[in-house]
Amino acid sequence: MALMQIQLMSRSLMRTVPVTVVLPADKVTDFDAPLPPETPFPTLYLLHGILGSSLDWLSGTRIERFATERDLCVVMPAGDNSFYVDRPGANQNYGEFVGRELVELTRRMLPLSRRRQDTFIGGLSMGGYGALRNGLKYHETFGAVIALSAGLHTGAMASWDDSSPVFMRRRSFAEGCFGDLDALTRTDMHLPYLLKQLAARGCELPAVYMACGDSDELLPHNLAFAGELRRRGADLTWVQGPGGHDWDFWDAYIRKALDWLPLTRGGAGINSGHIRA
Repeated sequence: MALMQIQLMSRSLMRTVPVTVVLPADKVTDFDAPLPPETPFPTLYLLHGILGSSLDWLSGTRIERFATERDLCVVMPAGDNSFYVDRPGANQNYGEFVGRELVELTRRMLPLSRRRQDTFIGGLSMGGYGALRNGLKYHETFGAVIALSAGLHTGAMASWDDSSPVFMRRRSFAEGCFGDLDALTRTDMHLPYLLKQLAARGCELPAVYMACGDSDELLPHNLAFAGELRRRGADLTWVQGPGGHDWDFWDAYIRKALDWLPLTRGGAGINSGHIRA
């Protein structure tokens, strides 16, 4: 398994962005076995949550091992606290970055499949929202979306004020991400509205895997959007299980989500747990 730290220049953001990549190109299944054949890798673009970084998934879950076992490349960009949406006036086009530019750049740099059916986007919390929003908006690129404990509360933001002691619950923070909150539900940043627009155009939606914990306060928002997807005839897998808004839940369910992906390659490789005489 190759673990890479990449610094790449983004035109969407007009700055250099750190990206972490897991690429199992060097995996062997036995000490005497040759390197695997040189074939393009299916790829998951995996987004962190608020307060996170491009290293979050590595430190919080076993994604490195899970990806290696499945011969899956995982690309994890830094998204700041942006909710992965576009603010053109501030050169903060995070939606365009993760939905289009990052895919194009990594395909130029790495041996990745260019097929829609091999290209996936996922995330947790804020990143779960970002995966759904950009997986749907850029539906011609992504064949599947994984959203764990997604932050799907855009419909409630117009009622927020600045009295919360938690910065991400303040109106001023939400306005910094989404702009005019009174108009938010009539933009593609509000997922029911985006879904309605895509349905009107007859777009082919990606398959969607959504999971949320029984004790997660975001559960009602996730249930509501899962209902919207079902009403639109989307290929949805919904999973609700024990747990909260934490890494224990995300570690367990990213593994389940990877099992759900249409991956045909896999198998454990040699590592430090396989030392023998």
